[in-house]
Amino acid sequence: MNKLLRPSRLVAMLLSLVALLTVAGTALALDPGPGGWYNTGSGTRVKKIAFVGVKVYTIRHDMKALPPAKSKQAVLEMDTDKRFTLQMQRDVDAEKIRNAFNEAYDKNAGQYPASAGDRNTFLNVLNTELKENQLITFQYSADKKTTTLTAPGGASATVNGVGFMKATWSIWFGNAEQPDLGDALISKL
Repeated sequence: MNKLLRPSRLVAMLLSLVALLTVAGTALALDPGPGGWYNTGSGTRVKKIAFVGVKVYTIRHDMKALPPAKSKQAVLEMDTDKRFTLQMQRDVDAEKIRNAFNEAYDKNAGQYPASAGDRNTFLNVLNTELKENQLITFQYSADKKTTTLTAPGGASATVNGVGFMKATWSIWFGNAEQPDLGDALISKL
């Protein structure tokens, strides 16, 4: 019998392969960053104007716990602390950005409705022109069941309810104008 085909050698090789794959799989696992947040992905919002793509903001998504499946729907539905951080890539008028977010809420209103009053409370914190490099955060607290929008300068608005969080997360993970951005926001899962 050939030495390479001996059962004991074959078993040893298979065990070594399993060990190697286990270590490799562990090395690729997503590790939490500062404060226990997992960065699930990032991307750039591009608005098409005529034939030109204009960068509006870069965005990253973080969660305190990971979903059971790698899908936009699983991330959207998961009731855990999570946040979006947007960094403006250009100056944008406050009314334009509020209108853009309202349009995104409208696109998802069938599955994830958000009342006009809640949206106004939330988005009216964006009341001055957003300048290049300024940050905006959307953060959900699972304990409090609240979603908070924090504008440049620290002004913020909070709306209660898991439903409003889902409506807000649907802007990027639901029926979005730029679906590949939602894919980028879960690319590290």
